[in-house]
Amino acid sequence: MTRRGSKPPRFERRAVALEDLERILERTQTGALDDADRATLKAALDTLAFVTRELESQGASLERLRRMLFGARTETTAEVLGESRDGSDPGRGKRRDASEKKPRKGHGKNGAAAYPRAARVTVAHGLLMHKASCPDCERGRVYEQTEPSVLVRVTGVAPLRATVYELARLRCNLCGTVFTAAPPAGVASEKYDETAASMIALMKYGCGLPFHRLERLEKNLGIPLPAATQWEVVHQAAGFLEPVYAEFVRQAAQGEVLHNDDTSMKILELTDEARAEALPAGAREERTGVFTSGIVSLVGGHRIALFATGPQHAGENLADVLAHRDGERAPPIQMSDALTRNTPGDRETIAASCLAHARRKYVDVATRFPDECRYVLETLRDVYRNDAQARERGLLAEERLSFHQAESAPLMTDLEQWLEVQLEQRKVEPNSALGEAIGYMQKHWEKLTLFLRVPGAPIDNNVCERALKKAILHRKNALFYKTLNGARVGDVFMSLIHTAELGNVEPFHYLVALLRHAEAVLLEPAVWMPWNYTEPLARLEVPSDALN
Repeated sequence: MTRRGSKPPRFERRAVALEDLERILERTQTGALDDADRATLKAALDTLAFVTRELESQGASLERLRRMLFGARTETTAEVLGESRDGSDPGRGKRRDASEKKPRKGHGKNGAAAYPRAARVTVAHGLLMHKASCPDCERGRVYEQTEPSVLVRVTGVAPLRATVYELARLRCNLCGTVFTAAPPAGVASEKYDETAASMIALMKYGCGLPFHRLERLEKNLGIPLPAATQWEVVHQAAGFLEPVYAEFVRQAAQGEVLHNDDTSMKILELTDEARAEALPAGAREERTGVFTSGIVSLVGGHRIALFATGPQHAGENLADVLAHRDGERAPPIQMSDALTRNTPGDRETIAASCLAHARRKYVDVATRFPDECRYVLETLRDVYRNDAQARERGLLAEERLSFHQAESAPLMTDLEQWLEVQLEQRKVEPNSALGEAIGYMQKHWEKLTLFLRVPGAPIDNNVCERALKKAILHRKNALFYKTLNGARVGDVFMSLIHTAELGNVEPFHYLVALLRHAEAVLLEPAVWMPWNYTEPLARLEVPSDALN
């Protein structure tokens, strides 16, 4: 039986036909199985054991098992409750009319303004000039318009391109001295420049493209780029970016709200000595897992994302970050799910729990308890709509708190009373799946409703869940890190890339700027954050098109 509160194990989904298993069974009669047959057979047995455990558990349902094995399509309230898209269902709760719904974003073509880094080419009219006679009416004159007609032309290029400079050489016929032409201005002697390092890092740690796939792609485009060379390039670049990452940690520690969570990861060459050195003293004996922790800090209106991979849990990594917090600052709000491993130890915080995690427990059993789950899910839908309205209206923390207290507090009060009635009057069996969902919400009620009492308290941990998709994408495609050092390089680049994305800054432009001015970054990293790096960049008089 799976432990309550534990996450389901992750499996690599493989399509195995029944005929393949029957052939493997036949081959056992003639000799030993090879590695491929053993791997296929083990995958089938692991799946059978997993399905059996889930079916034996109290919280099992076919719908929950389907989501575990094949993934959830969506968890919107309308989809879970089987409502029509126009909202015409018999359930309770506030609903918008079709006329009130926002129009769905279309899939039209992007205009020229959507390409800020595209080269601009001015094309003069081939036959006419300003104030020339009109060739149509032959009486008027033509005048140049303020807004030109725009044509966007998109061409395909390799992610990394190579240029071969053939430098002329001259040799004296008497002394034998060879004179070689100097490279063009701005062309350094290094083979891989800052743009190459930034592009490799963005493809690997921002888009989840493993080194060997990028190598194959570049080979198909006529540019050899070995995976080992890619690693050497990003490894060297990460060293120049360490001061910015350290500044990220320092500033994130001062945040008003910090989100944290973790996901599993794999490091092939994690030795026992390295594990013991990375772990707190009390956890060195029993800890065997490896995790990537995600921390998103809201500080001064900006969001900073931090990633940390190793044997430490998310709470321990958060405690390391909070060790840099100024002692005079008030305790921050810390948002996570209810797992104890996400708490930062002795570091004082105002703990909040994720309402989305509590909601998901009702989503898992909605097909078995449709009426009860409908009430809970629709109540929470109204609360989420209130939170969305507060964001759309740009309410400040105090204004948002007052709005939630007026609109959401009555809903949550009714829900709390409903939860008590279900268990006290034995309308729901406490040991059932629905009873466990109710018990979870009651146990963590104070943390789940912190947004009704503390200004700025978030409603869920979704911002951190989205950040961890970076690490999950890497795990899905690259499968593992080889060493702790490799994991550190990945953490640095993921932190810089995702923080830039959170601030609507182009990660490639940001990385190139940092690498091109590594000496200035080392002296004053605080002025090279994604939200202010353009100011020192302008002072260094770097042309804007030089970073394209």
